[in-house]
Amino acid sequence: MTASSYTNTQLLIANEWVDAASGKTIDVRNPATGQVIGTVAHAGIVDLDRALAAAQKGFEVWRDTSVYERVAVMRRAAGLLRERADGIARLLTQEQGKPLVEARGEVMAGADIIEWFADEGRRVYGRIVPGRNVAAQQLVIKEPVGPVAAFTPWNFPVNQIVRKIGAALATGCSFLCKAPEETPAAPAALLRCFVDAGAPAGVVGLVFGNPAEISEYLIPHPVIRKVTFTGSTPVGKMLAGLAGQHMKRVTMELGGHAPVIVAEDADVELAVKAAGAAKFRNAGQVCISPTRFLVHSSLVNEFSKAFTKHAQALKLGDGLAEGTTLGPLANPRRVTAMAKVVEDARQRGAEILTGGERVGEAGNFFAPTLIGNIGTDSDLFNNEPFGPIAGIRAFDRLEEAIAEANRLPYGLAAYAFTKSFKNVQLLSNKVEAGMLWINQPATPSAELPFGGIKDSGYGTEGGPEAMEAYLNTKAVSVVGI
Repeated sequence: MTASSYTNTQLLIANEWVDAASGKTIDVRNPATGQVIGTVAHAGIVDLDRALAAAQKGFEVWRDTSVYERVAVMRRAAGLLRERADGIARLLTQEQGKPLVEARGEVMAGADIIEWFADEGRRVYGRIVPGRNVAAQQLVIKEPVGPVAAFTPWNFPVNQIVRKIGAALATGCSFLCKAPEETPAAPAALLRCFVDAGAPAGVVGLVFGNPAEISEYLIPHPVIRKVTFTGSTPVGKMLAGLAGQHMKRVTMELGGHAPVIVAEDADVELAVKAAGAAKFRNAGQVCISPTRFLVHSSLVNEFSKAFTKHAQALKLGDGLAEGTTLGPLANPRRVTAMAKVVEDARQRGAEILTGGERVGEAGNFFAPTLIGNIGTDSDLFNNEPFGPIAGIRAFDRLEEAIAEANRLPYGLAAYAFTKSFKNVQLLSNKVEAGMLWINQPATPSAELPFGGIKDSGYGTEGGPEAMEAYLNTKAVSVVGI
């Protein structure tokens, strides 16, 4: 695969790659150039009905397939994903923008996640419960919930699917994914690995089109028994409400606004290196990206200077270009949104330490931006920027920083840096977040829960806890005759 090659993307229905019945397509653009690089098929209701019928048939086969054969298929798919990682990463970078090294890392991590869930599928156990009637045998049985409808975002087009498909397939569910139209080729290449690994027809499916139309059709449909969504909080609330009307099982991984608390005894060099890497990964377009940097007043000047130096050392450019460490934003709307965040901060008297502006005329490039002396009333400290912008604010007492960290309705991820065990205990007990990383960058792994609290959603997409959302629990009590 050459650096410029890109594939048009079709729908996946019953293990066949097909165009939409209407022939309709959507253009796909490279965010580094703004140019159209391909198309993706636009599904209509006819296509969705075919995909749903396939998912139902696939579920009927897959739920009765031995767990050991399911593991074998998933492990073969993970192996194919690794073999094809370089080519898939190039597709991902062209349509999403992130540096090639990040794209390849995402693909390789995806293979690890698939394998972990495959093995965890062997440990979906029921139990025998001693009964009050000694003549009875009481069983608790775990069964797959049914066909799953998954809705995934453009910022991690491989990673956000594997977390869902891994748990779904490992528990015996079939999986129908509405992947992002902005980044369709990488998801298609991922699901091709499952087809080529021997997944029966209908076990995996892939559609694209009008997001609202597809969600409004799939979620209420009687075939679908489980809904999983990653995206913004407002959209997540609408989809959760729709699912609730039809009593569908739901996992919601929604927006965040991660704080970073740098305590008085923190290692500043470590904090800048770790939190800086987390902030500018994927140009800040990450749900767990840190944004509110709360730094002890005795360290704020040192930290600000070091963080500014870190940001200025990043190499902004096309993700396919050698040495690029910060790629473009996904679309022009993100550039406009960043400019508004910066202007709001300026008007409120904050200091732009570095960046704060669009770079170049072609593509969606925005300079890595740090804003100092920022107020809690600013847009940046209240709304998720989803871009390469961070704000720095001083505090005097750790309890003050924790209160600010908890002020917003979000509770996805948080970070902290301290050398004190007492501070670790206080932070662990008081910070309201589904994930807290102390003295390190974000290290989400398949074996740990991944999800938030409050307006950041509910449910998890990591650890054995993730499997429960894809399982029904049945109690069986038998008395011999």
